[in-house]
Amino acid sequence: MTRDDPAVEITALTKRFGDTTALRDVSLSVQPGEVVVLLGLSGSGKSTLLRHVDALELPTSGSVRVAGTAVSELSGRPLRRLRQQVGFVFQQFELVPSLTVLENVLTGALATLRGPRLGLWSYPRRLRHRALGHLDRVGLLDRAYQRADTLSGGQQQRVAIARALMQDPSVLLADEPVASLDPESSAQVMTLIREIAADQGLTVLCSLHQVDLALSWADRIVGLRHGGVVLDTRTEGLSKAQVMEIYGQVATTTDEFAAVEALAARTGQPA
Repeated sequence: MTRDDPAVEITALTKRFGDTTALRDVSLSVQPGEVVVLLGLSGSGKSTLLRHVDALELPTSGSVRVAGTAVSELSGRPLRRLRQQVGFVFQQFELVPSLTVLENVLTGALATLRGPRLGLWSYPRRLRHRALGHLDRVGLLDRAYQRADTLSGGQQQRVAIARALMQDPSVLLADEPVASLDPESSAQVMTLIREIAADQGLTVLCSLHQVDLALSWADRIVGLRHGGVVLDTRTEGLSKAQVMEIYGQVATTTDEFAAVEALAARTGQPA
């Protein structure tokens, strides 16, 4: 990868699940250090797009490149090395409830270690120190030895961010990271991701459904509808009304949008 190469480059990406087309001819280039938000209803293709960047899904056609490398062409050790460069923060946190906060963060470094790890003290001291540093960065150093399931939702998501940082990634993916959080916790988590991205030069590709949050947080918004890109623009000077055009006539207010999204989720459309 050269200095001018995109951090993530998606070209003519199409993904079909049986008779359902989740993505259709999507092209998207994300520059190093850029913070991009994907917006769209459930079923628009946001999560499917993110999963292709980490090779959790493979294209029906088209290509995905991360740091200049074609993701779908990798397997085995090269794929594991690439995935170390890509941190992933999920909507449901994906923590191990019975483990301490610190050990959950340490699991982010498992790809760099040989053999299984049984207990906190089986991790090298240098990694324990790094994990404590990341917990300090997300404001949870004082919770390091608590069980993960004793934390609030917002705190658990901050632990998940610290775990992703243990990979020392160059790209951070976040799939609806605040969908299950209250507005105050949502703002705190998104502000934290933005600050970390700025401090560490991370490239961020994040799916959201909160338009106001996206406008205040992203450098750029990419709108998806029915698996295709319908908007791709910088947020500077962009109005909420312009962004809401992503949803066409389906949703004209926040409440209507939430109701339609919930209906789509219940009918099992791909997210």
